[in-house]
Amino acid sequence: MSTPTVSNGNVAVRPGSPSRELVGMVAVDKEQGWTSHDVVARIRRLLGQRRVGHAGTLDPDATGLLLVGIGRFTRALRFLEGLTKVYQCEAVLGTATDTLDASGKVTGTWDMENISLDDVRNAANKMTGEIEQIPPMFSAVKVEGERLYAKARRGESVERKSRRVTVHSFEVSEPLEPGVFPISVACSTGTYVRSLVADLGTALGGGAHLRNLRRTKIGSFSVDEARTVDSISEGSILTPAQALRDIEQLHLDGELATLAKRRMPLDRVSTGAQTSGPYALLDDKGALIAIYEGTATDKIVVGLAI
Repeated sequence: MSTPTVSNGNVAVRPGSPSRELVGMVAVDKEQGWTSHDVVARIRRLLGQRRVGHAGTLDPDATGLLLVGIGRFTRALRFLEGLTKVYQCEAVLGTATDTLDASGKVTGTWDMENISLDDVRNAANKMTGEIEQIPPMFSAVKVEGERLYAKARRGESVERKSRRVTVHSFEVSEPLEPGVFPISVACSTGTYVRSLVADLGTALGGGAHLRNLRRTKIGSFSVDEARTVDSISEGSILTPAQALRDIEQLHLDGELATLAKRRMPLDRVSTGAQTSGPYALLDDKGALIAIYEGTATDKIVVGLAI
């Protein structure tokens, strides 16, 4: 009978599969012009895997950090979606576009070159915290079963429901040139930085669009530890335990580890669980057993087995 093995010290291989399955996650530095789907398709071919998925879409014009799940770990990507994301970009005051970024058609112009740094910072400060945001027409949000961008490309505009998002910080630096300000935003998932920049322009009495958007962080993951898509190999793959470093991890041994491997409910106190979870349960070698979640009782139960 075959048993699980580890390749390159960090890639789980599923026994008994018709083809060798890798399990884990890679951090990709997405290049401009690639869609998130393009990245997934390329990694699928590079690693010879069928099951590949990503957490947190990046627009084709955007660059930066994209977390890509491999094999069964794609099911665990939902535990990463709520992590805070950090973006760097430039706000170009005085010109609005239909896509809210530099790729779109100009829809309005204003003379805003004399707007001061203090003015921009004051407006940005009023856009932090929990805010209501309407998704842009050029976005992947579905309305009536169709992506908004498909409607927008036909020249349609439909009513969109606002969403509550959190902007943790909205920092503005010295202008690169008159009317062009470097921006750094830390925000919750689902936040459209394009919309923030467009709303910033409106708040300043005119319009604005975004350019050079780059995602630099997702939780504790940084673009500095990411690789370009074509440099991805098996050696780039993080183990499930490494990929789940931003959720609470509980190390189990003995009977508790045995029960967890059998997917049995566990006593909250005996595991050391302090919150409602989710928890990454690890064995004495640091390998992921399963992801458990809290209940209303003194038990924690399997949320997902990887």
